[in-house]
Amino acid sequence: MGDERTDGERMERLRVAAVDAILGEPFRVLDEGFVRVVDYMGDDAAIVQAARVSYGKGTKRVHEDRALIRYLMRHSHTTPFEMCELKLHVRVPMDVWRQWIRHRTASVNEYSTRYSEAIDAAQATPRDAWRLQSGGNRQGSSGRLPEDVGARLSEEEAALQRRAREVYEARIVAGVAREQARKDLPLSTYTEAYWKIDLHNLLHFLDLRMDAHAQQEIREYATLIGDEIVARWVPIAWEAFLEYRREATRLSRFEIAMVGALACGDEARARALATERGLLNATDDGRLKPSRERQEIEEKLAAFGLRAPWST
Repeated sequence: MGDERTDGERMERLRVAAVDAILGEPFRVLDEGFVRVVDYMGDDAAIVQAARVSYGKGTKRVHEDRALIRYLMRHSHTTPFEMCELKLHVRVPMDVWRQWIRHRTASVNEYSTRYSEAIDAAQATPRDAWRLQSGGNRQGSSGRLPEDVGARLSEEEAALQRRAREVYEARIVAGVAREQARKDLPLSTYTEAYWKIDLHNLLHFLDLRMDAHAQQEIREYATLIGDEIVARWVPIAWEAFLEYRREATRLSRFEIAMVGALACGDEARARALATERGLLNATDDGRLKPSRERQEIEEKLAAFGLRAPWST
């Protein structure tokens, strides 16, 4: 519907010149990783067409299309974004791929180390890139180790990776089945996959994996996909995504009440709300107990130029 064809007339495949210009070109990530576009379907106009169901070509102006896409994004009308799809070829360390593959809304075909020999590449960590375990986030990092310590760790890493590869290749030469020979390869070993996903689910992936709390390595992949590929492919949808999701702040009912109290200058009310919420529970020495929710609220208040009433 809405393609304005006559019977027997062949419909031309939609093209996005900015994406055609990078088809097959690898964008480098980390030391040995890459992302490249294999194929795509749809563009900003496809989102608009799906939302309107049917309309004549040229009957809507660009600014009207932009307004509609922004409306859809703003009000979480997701189905029209599913009309666009992107197929990527990625090379990524196995430990990062474990996080990536948790997004179960894509079609995936991964390189098989049962069928073929494992890729002879492993992610190396520079001496200044060893991160410290975060004290307040069990799955995160914060700060870096001194370079002299990092230098030793990097040397040990390189030796471990070389030895693991040597053992693996010796097993292959000895005739060990590939499916068994691979079992002691490190998680830093690169794997490759074709990954096809619709725009709605891709934006969800990017929203999570571009976040500052995501692991740095997968954040580098996500940021590249967003800034270098999606921004070229669907620039209007990408602009709306950044404004209404990626760079927006979502408030809970409690947070709205907190912002409202502080905006009116009623710090006592704001503090009472926090106390009722259990955010100001203290230890025996009078210090506030650690609270992820309280920290998140502080960050949101700061975005509004407001200071948390319990801050000193």
